Amino acid sequence: MTPSHFFVYRDDSVYRHWRWTLYAVNGRKIANSGEGYVNKQDCVNAIHGVAASYGKPIKYAA
Repeated sequence: MTPSHFFVYRDDSVYRHWRWTLYAVNGRKIANSGEGYVNKQDCVNAIHGVAASYGKPIKYAA
């Protein structure tokens, strides 16, 4: 199995925005950017934000 990883790509829309998808160790998609980024670096910065949040506390609704 390959390690979990982020995959950065340009979408197929007319705007060709940058997006990311997070893949689990088993190859399944487990998260995505949810929005497109005009600049590739903005997309990468968003990945760093998500990766940095790993291990943060989870809050639940009452």
